[in-house]
Amino acid sequence: MSRLHAAITGVAGYVPEGILSNKDLEKLVETTDEWITSRTGIKKRHIEREEGKATSDMSLEAVKILLEKTNTSPDEVDMLICATVTPDMTFPDTANTICDKAGIKNAFGFDLGAACSGFLFALTTGAKYIESGSHKKVIIVGADMMSSIVDYTDRTTCVIFGDGAGAVMLEPSEEEEGVLDSIFKGDGSGRHFLHKKAGGSLMPMTQKALDDRQHFAYQEGRQVFKAAVNGMTSAVKEVLEKNNLTFDDIAWLVPHQANMRIINSVADMIDFPREKVMCNISEYGNTTAGTLPLCLRDYEDQLKKGDLIVLTAFGGGFTWGATIIKWAY
Repeated sequence: MSRLHAAITGVAGYVPEGILSNKDLEKLVETTDEWITSRTGIKKRHIEREEGKATSDMSLEAVKILLEKTNTSPDEVDMLICATVTPDMTFPDTANTICDKAGIKNAFGFDLGAACSGFLFALTTGAKYIESGSHKKVIIVGADMMSSIVDYTDRTTCVIFGDGAGAVMLEPSEEEEGVLDSIFKGDGSGRHFLHKKAGGSLMPMTQKALDDRQHFAYQEGRQVFKAAVNGMTSAVKEVLEKNNLTFDDIAWLVPHQANMRIINSVADMIDFPREKVMCNISEYGNTTAGTLPLCLRDYEDQLKKGDLIVLTAFGGGFTWGATIIKWAY
């Protein structure tokens, strides 16, 4: 029997209807549309404004679309992994909440927290269950409701992030397609430059933590920018070299949508043509774990069976890596 591969057989995404434009942000903090656009490439971001809605609700919409597109019954799903740093609650995990809301009764689920690298880490984790033969239909969700942890008085972070969710279906294939290989790295010292301090065991949520605004995302932009460019560039080069591939073999590069200048810098450092780089940051901003599946959703009609695609991401922690997939449909 041929070795099983974990093929992506469908992709879906969802963003809330609410829009926060650069012009809207001009009314909240000292900034301008020109300043935001020139430094980030972002023109707007989608924000969940409906009371009572959370990351699981955005994920639910993406999962429902995915089930319909792949003609999959909820009862057929074996497993669901949700990559997120904005879970509905600290516990229980958001993955099982999504399963409950979607009517997925025969699966188990868990959350994976690797910030912006989360979707890649979850994709490879789910692929291992497919490759082992133990699971046949695995859903990978990348979703974050960043508006819930963004400080809208801090112009260095509030202009960057948006809300969104994406999902892919993994199924076994005896063809050499789907998730082929990954290179992942981590450096815990990066936690000092990109984190949300309050709400964990180190700093439980208290009135003082709230007063000090420690429950919001914090980053030191210059440190993160440099590490992100170097991390994604080196991971892409390493995974290609490991698999005896060149950039000429790659149909698309799918970088995490953190900042347009980061995306361009990575493409320039590997001398990769801009027209083959997926980019939708102007429409959504940085949706953290949602950026990569949302890119695949937006470019789906341009993908061809057999296309080699490299996905790369960098997130808080620090975490980073790159994954090669062969498009299966």
